[in-house]
Amino acid sequence: MSEVQFDYTRQDASGASCTAHAWAKVPAPLTPAQRDDLKQRAAALLKARNAVLVAHYYVDGDLQDLALETGGCVADSLEMARFGRDHAAQTLVVAGVRFMGESAKILSPGKTVLMPDLDATCSLDLGCPPEDFAAFCDAHPDRQVVVYANTSAAVKARADWMVTSSCALAIVRHLKEQGQKILWAPDRHLGRYIQEETGADMLLWNGACIVHDEFKGVELELLKAQHPEAMVLVHPESPRSVVQLADVVGSTSQMLNAVIHGSAKEYIVATDNLIMHRMRQLAPGKVLIEAPTAGNSATCKSCAHCPWMAMNGLQGVVDCLERGVGEIHVDAATGEQAVHCITRMLDFVAAHPSALAPKVQGMVRGIGAA
Repeated sequence: MSEVQFDYTRQDASGASCTAHAWAKVPAPLTPAQRDDLKQRAAALLKARNAVLVAHYYVDGDLQDLALETGGCVADSLEMARFGRDHAAQTLVVAGVRFMGESAKILSPGKTVLMPDLDATCSLDLGCPPEDFAAFCDAHPDRQVVVYANTSAAVKARADWMVTSSCALAIVRHLKEQGQKILWAPDRHLGRYIQEETGADMLLWNGACIVHDEFKGVELELLKAQHPEAMVLVHPESPRSVVQLADVVGSTSQMLNAVIHGSAKEYIVATDNLIMHRMRQLAPGKVLIEAPTAGNSATCKSCAHCPWMAMNGLQGVVDCLERGVGEIHVDAATGEQAVHCITRMLDFVAAHPSALAPKVQGMVRGIGAA
């Protein structure tokens, strides 16, 4: 088993996509009256525009609640796209980050896809530029190209397979059984975890999620000592030292299932802390504890929350529906190429349902992702 990492410095130091710019654009806290007014306006606009809101687990709880109250969904990135594809609405409002809007557009090219803020992006997407990635692929033509959902449409257009965090193991095992060697991008932690679990021959791109990369194993050990009965839930985008301390390593949907069905009273959660909004709704009797990051010196100053996810707000939903701003466009040729790796994954998981987290009553079933 070999491992070669392609180095790329994360692009978060300057420009409209930098973390400082993202935090500066995070909406101000709303008063109860403002919240109620914006939710009512957004709900009326969704109905009037034949639109549906699909929200990720990592966005503000007000958006998650609005999606569920108006017939939309709260889910991981791929389920968001599948829900939008299968829904009758001709306008999709995607509360998340840009690659999620692109995935929705790729699967629903005839629909209008809007986002509350087009600047909301992802360090994994930024850290895997299409031109550099194409050169990496060209240098290893004997390998199956497998990319994580957290990538641009242009990167997906070069891929043989797209995967999410809950189906990646099953798909890589399938490829290994076929004797395939794999080129993986972009998250190095997730790639390393899959490589160690499957024994597959994988070349890893050197990207990382700025939220999950901040979790610290030594701090998690100290927290576990304070809560010895707590179950530790870790997203596989986290560093090895954190994953090794986990009771459950899994996607957002798998973490939710663990809290809902687990017998423990306390859960230490190592992923974006906004997932706890939905966890509290679905498992109100459980105690949820944030896994430790580097604290105030961490990239994410709220510890475990993505600055780009935080840019999504109720006002943004109202603005994109009222003024038609924030529309996602994907080049037709790129979309036609990118859809193949997505549909290949969807076909695989349809044929192998055991590869996914089980469905939970009261929750939109997801198939992994960020």
